[in-house]
Amino acid sequence: MNQKRRLSHFLGPVYDEKSRVLILGTFPSDKSRDSGFFYGHPQNRFWRVLAAIFECELPRTIEQKRSLLLNNGVALWDVIESCEIVGSSDSSIRNVIPADVGFVLRNSPIEDLYANGKMAEKLYKKHLEGKIGKKITALPSTSPANAVYSLERLIDTWSIIRG
Repeated sequence: MNQKRRLSHFLGPVYDEKSRVLILGTFPSDKSRDSGFFYGHPQNRFWRVLAAIFECELPRTIEQKRSLLLNNGVALWDVIESCEIVGSSDSSIRNVIPADVGFVLRNSPIEDLYANGKMAEKLYKKHLEGKIGKKITALPSTSPANAVYSLERLIDTWSIIRG
C-alpha cells in the first residue's frame, strides 16, 4: 500500500532568455521521477500535444524534450517544490512548499502562465498568485486520467500556447 511521504522536487525549471510562456504542473509523478524528467509516464499526452502544436517530431530523449520546449519559447516547471504525497496522486498532496516560480519570471521574458490541469491552477492561486501578481490560465490536464479530453481536443485547446 502506498504511504504518504514527504518528497522534494529534484528537477529544476526548463527555461532560457527566449521563453515567452511558462507551463506549470503540480509535482513530478513516480514515473517522471523514475525517468528523470517532466511528464515521464508513457501514457501522459504532454509531449504528444506539444509535438503536434509545434509541428515537430515526438521527442524521446530528455535532450529532445528540452530542445522542443526551448526552441518554441516554452518554459516548464511545477508549482510545488516539496509536499507530502501518496504515490503520484495529486488529490493526496498536502503540506505544500511552493517552488520559486518568481525566479523564472525574473530571468526570462515570460508573457503568459498556463497550468497543466485544474490542480496546478488551484495550487498556483493558493500559494503563488498573490506573491507573483500574475494570473494563470488553466488548460486541461494531459494526464491519462483526464479521459474526457481526446488527444485531438487537447491539441486544439492547448494550441493557445503558440501565441
